[in-house]
Amino acid sequence: MHTINLRSHDERVVRATVDVVAQISPSDLSLSTPCAGWDLSDLLAHMIAGHQGFAAAAAGRGADRDAWRSRPLSDDPIQTYAQAAESVITAFAAPDVLERDFLLPEIASRPFPGRTAIGFHLIDYVAHGWDVARTIGAAYELPADILAIALPIAAAVPDGESRRAPGAAFAPRLPGPGGTPLDRILALLGRRTDDNVVPRR
Repeated sequence: MHTINLRSHDERVVRATVDVVAQISPSDLSLSTPCAGWDLSDLLAHMIAGHQGFAAAAAGRGADRDAWRSRPLSDDPIQTYAQAAESVITAFAAPDVLERDFLLPEIASRPFPGRTAIGFHLIDYVAHGWDVARTIGAAYELPADILAIALPIAAAVPDGESRRAPGAAFAPRLPGPGGTPLDRILALLGRRTDDNVVPRR
């Protein structure tokens, strides 16, 4: 995997999530999501905080847990999400970001190389983009080259009891993932795709 492409692929995933989030209406925010115990407002707040936390980590401030804290949604959560997305895209565009150490306290106490951290971010938003789309009944498609990058990252996410803990990023992987590359990625991340997402409009 070419590391320059990793940043480009992450940006495309983030922009795909911006497109999906833009379809949320105020009445959707109370809907349950594929993330157990979270409604859509909880998920959106988490996604905003994730972008802000990764942007802080790229700038050497990842140890500040306040940078990762989910906050109540603003009066214009769609715009707030778009701004957070731009902040992480800008942070990841720094020339030496792939060689920087990222502190990601929600994952581990040790630092991660920038290229590894950006891979974590990419796979997180592949999944959360689908979570939003699944919640509101919107279509969600990612290009084949992005899925080809994301699939081995999803397969490398450690499985086991830690995924059963409260607040775990991903549920335990599901057995025998098949279907499309996106189906396989989601199964590896513990998402159930039994019901197809169909456009609501």
